[in-house]
Amino acid sequence: MKTIPTILMQDDHIVVFDKPSGLLSVPGIGPEKADCLVSRAQTVLPDARIVHRLDRDTSGVILLARDADTHRELSRQFHDREIEKTYVAMVAGHVLGEDGVVDAALRKDMDNPPRHLVDPIQGKSASTNWAVRGRASEPDRTLLRFEPHTGRTHQLRIHACVLGHPIIGDDLYAPQDIVSLGDRLMLHASELTFTHPATPALRITVKAPEPFSL
Repeated sequence: MKTIPTILMQDDHIVVFDKPSGLLSVPGIGPEKADCLVSRAQTVLPDARIVHRLDRDTSGVILLARDADTHRELSRQFHDREIEKTYVAMVAGHVLGEDGVVDAALRKDMDNPPRHLVDPIQGKSASTNWAVRGRASEPDRTLLRFEPHTGRTHQLRIHACVLGHPIIGDDLYAPQDIVSLGDRLMLHASELTFTHPATPALRITVKAPEPFSL
């Protein structure tokens, strides 16, 4: 039996998992990609259903609904950008400055799937706040906090490159010497804040322990 990821929070309406790096959020194409967080979750909670996704190699907080009304309301909150998402990432080099915003529109790279790219003309708007959490040497690296205002595919991975500091372990966008600095994509969804669908006055923040540090 496949290991069930750690449950961070659970009630009759929602369940929040700490997804490990390397596990798909939903099934991919083909039987070899059937194993995923949702299929594992449904072995213990058959009513669990996906609301949003994390990339396979991104770890951290992922929120699932347990009934249709909850799914509908959480999907609305994501669509209307009422949900606050915080990530941590270890990037290569010393980032100059302490915080800022990356605004760089993104679209699919039709010539190099599954990559995406910056396209200010045809891309969809994408905005990310960033702030330095700490810096270290040997090798030079910076721990960043990311707060995306949009949820584009690979947004944080590409926006890190726009900053000039790819995420360590990113085998899609980083040069090989930066990929080899880590044994995984060093991107983690550390916090998710949302309004509880059954209790509109209740704002909840769920945190997943950070798997890497300086």
